[in-house]
Amino acid sequence: MQGTRNVVSAARRAGVRKIALMSFIRARPNCGAPYHESKFAAEEIVRNSGSDYTILKAGVIYGQGDHMLDHLSHAFHTIPIFALVGLKDRPVRPTAVADVARIIAASLTEDRLSRETITVVGPEEMTLAEAVQRVANVVGKHPLTFRMPVWFHRAFAWACERTMRVPLVSTAQVRMLAEGLTEPLPPTPFVSGDLAPQTMFTDEQIRAGLPEAKAFGLSDLRCCTT
Repeated sequence: MQGTRNVVSAARRAGVRKIALMSFIRARPNCGAPYHESKFAAEEIVRNSGSDYTILKAGVIYGQGDHMLDHLSHAFHTIPIFALVGLKDRPVRPTAVADVARIIAASLTEDRLSRETITVVGPEEMTLAEAVQRVANVVGKHPLTFRMPVWFHRAFAWACERTMRVPLVSTAQVRMLAEGLTEPLPPTPFVSGDLAPQTMFTDEQIRAGLPEAKAFGLSDLRCCTT
């Protein structure tokens, strides 16, 4: 939060006319999740800054260098199984990073979405299992998928955060996936019209965002890096 305050103060001193903030679709106060609460606190700092702003509450964003495609690909190349979060599948709407960049550019260069907090999600809704299967098909792997309760994934994420340089999954991400990533909280309008995301989660788009094909290795562990 202090970082957001510093940015707002620096922008005011530099005469910046508008601030664009990337937030999270379920960011909200008093929900018991530090990530969600800190993102909402940052939103409030920007909204109350006195400057013009656009706040984007996004769900799953994918593209080159992202966490979703990167870690799914490496996981599929490492082990032939994949545990889905929770005993009930939740929906996702993957959003191409190019669509997000286009919205941010329009808000900053065309004076659009002035003083608005908007939700940004992809045009296609699917279950997490369906999204995972699409990525697996493009990668050329066929993992056995099964469901595990949320408490298992919390424990697994706790271990990943303490052993991996970039965790395969974090406790915050487990909370996100357990809640679903299609409906904003608090309720927030969806971006619409010509700015609405149009890029479908196709094989071509997935392939364009995939990293080098490789498995997780010792270099991914904290104990094996200097």
